[in-house]
Amino acid sequence: MRQGAYPGSFNPPTPAHLAIAAAVVADRSLERIDFIVSRVALAKEHVDRPLFEHRVAALRDSVASRPWADVVITDHQLLADIADGYDVLVMGADKWEQVNDPTFYGGSVAARDVAIARLPELAVVGRPPHVTPEAHRLDVVDATGISSTRARQGATDHMTPAAGAFDRLTGAWSDPERYERWLEAN
Repeated sequence: MRQGAYPGSFNPPTPAHLAIAAAVVADRSLERIDFIVSRVALAKEHVDRPLFEHRVAALRDSVASRPWADVVITDHQLLADIADGYDVLVMGADKWEQVNDPTFYGGSVAARDVAIARLPELAVVGRPPHVTPEAHRLDVVDATGISSTRARQGATDHMTPAAGAFDRLTGAWSDPERYERWLEAN
């Protein structure tokens, strides 16, 4: 069974995340894809709101209707460790640049090269202005212009319906002060 690893913070999950997963399943002949969330994401160590469990619950609800998708939690941070045992690793072109940056390997080019050599087949989604390696390109029309960052900045239409419902209830992404009040009350 061919399986894909799709790591990310999914903060919040977006329709683009779901479109990317569906595209890689079809394009790379996968039977399953795991959305993988690190308890402490690399270069995002200080993200504590919304709470981890709320972010994961919104992601689980977002993928629940897709029998080929699941959510996996990991303590790993490096993609080479996260993707160990998978056939395909999905990432955006911005993450591909991070994977190639020796800074994330203690400044060691050798350590970076070892980690990159451990990666499975890649599916890299374009994300201008970042460079997408042609050999690994995954084209996804439905992912253009949608981002978690914009959703957190108020574009709630960039959230999956499940994430949007949780946000309307709590303000988790669109209204941090309301979310804090909701946390105190619950």
